[in-house]
Amino acid sequence: MLSLAESMTALRHIAESPTVAALARAFADAGHEFALVGGPVRDALLGRPVTDLDFTTSARPHETRAVLESLTKNIWDVGRDFGTIAAQVHGEQVEITTYRADTYRDDSRKPEVSFGDTIEGDLVRRDFTINALALMLPELKLVDVANGVEDLIAGRIVTPASPEVSFTDDPLRMLRAARFASQLGFEVDADTEAAMVRFAERLDIISAERIRDELAKLLLTTDPVPGIRLLVDTGLAARFLPELVDLVATQDDHGRHKDVYEHSLTVLRQAIELEHARHPAGDGEPFAPDLVLRLAALLHDIGKPATRRFEGGGVTFHHHDVVGAKIARRRLRELRFDNATVKRVARLVELHLRFFGYSDQQWTDSAVRRYVRDAGGELEQLHILTRADVTTRNRRKAERLEHAYDDIERRIALLAEQEELAAVRPELDGAAIMRLLEIAPGPLVGRAYAYLLEVRLDEGLIGEEAATERLRAWYREQTEASNG
Repeated sequence: MLSLAESMTALRHIAESPTVAALARAFADAGHEFALVGGPVRDALLGRPVTDLDFTTSARPHETRAVLESLTKNIWDVGRDFGTIAAQVHGEQVEITTYRADTYRDDSRKPEVSFGDTIEGDLVRRDFTINALALMLPELKLVDVANGVEDLIAGRIVTPASPEVSFTDDPLRMLRAARFASQLGFEVDADTEAAMVRFAERLDIISAERIRDELAKLLLTTDPVPGIRLLVDTGLAARFLPELVDLVATQDDHGRHKDVYEHSLTVLRQAIELEHARHPAGDGEPFAPDLVLRLAALLHDIGKPATRRFEGGGVTFHHHDVVGAKIARRRLRELRFDNATVKRVARLVELHLRFFGYSDQQWTDSAVRRYVRDAGGELEQLHILTRADVTTRNRRKAERLEHAYDDIERRIALLAEQEELAAVRPELDGAAIMRLLEIAPGPLVGRAYAYLLEVRLDEGLIGEEAATERLRAWYREQTEASNG
């Protein structure tokens, strides 16, 4: 938290930017109240970077549009029914929302919007006191209706109204509490957390898309673990990712005191550390967190509860990688993640065990090629996930696994340099196969291509002439088998 003087300097700097100054003058000239609100004010007071500018106004949507038309031609309705108009002013995109109060009916997935008349009424209905802050413009007056500045200083997340009212108005706020706990490193107020437990079932009325977006925002924070713990402890995670909760009581295959849930959180943290180490920000570009990697790290053992068996005095989880991939695929689809994300996360979950055992018996070049081929575009994420999955306290074992993975990465790099490993494919394409065998397009071409791909994976590059000989020999065998 900045000092008062530093805070006002930060806010004044925002207010004096060309975009904000132009907007403030235009709304004031039209006789409307206008304010910077919520996250930008909070972050400025905390000394955090302010990236998005959110504004609120007493103007109704049609009046907002009229004001914006005096400044720019680039205007669009991003949520006119919700009172939000967007525009590009001085090259910067802004969103301006009419004072409002949102409420949900018991069976509704979308809020009912009613517009308000005062900034105080708008702020008191916001999610948390630390976001119920507004800087009135152009007068630079800070409005704090619920002691939000005190809660910023204390590092506390609490609702401005009673948590019962706040979470009834918008149940998604319970997920936002978890996200802010991770994003800001704050503690959720005890009464607020207790209300999250009581109202967890109300999350069921929220659309899958909104839940997905909040989960993604949480996972993309610097340390998602506190927020994930809060979702599990309050029962919220059980509403949309019950298998994550099931991990809590699933002991690992070594019978250690920690459960698979704790292991998964450790893997997530270690994956993020490796992500930063292997792909740091640079050349003026900020660090870009990888949602696919983080989802895979959190969910990599999600198949263990379903595959747990007690055998020979121990616990086994045979094929939990394959089962986990299916579960991850189903859950992510239910949360409306895009197909590419679902496919990539499921692939990483299914492959996360592939490496283990390499340290006991080195793979052939063929096995290394298949590892790269199966990982596809997720090879780098698989490198990170596999390394992060080592959480053993046995230092000797951890070092052995680390050295083994160092070795496999070196071998992949060497083969890649020799064979263009990133694009493993037969040395003869479909057109060449049809020309050499004098056959038309059809299933036989596909089988021939698959055969040549196996040759490529097993033996590496053998040259086009040798590949042609192998293809013709294979075709003779196919012809003899079909005739015999």
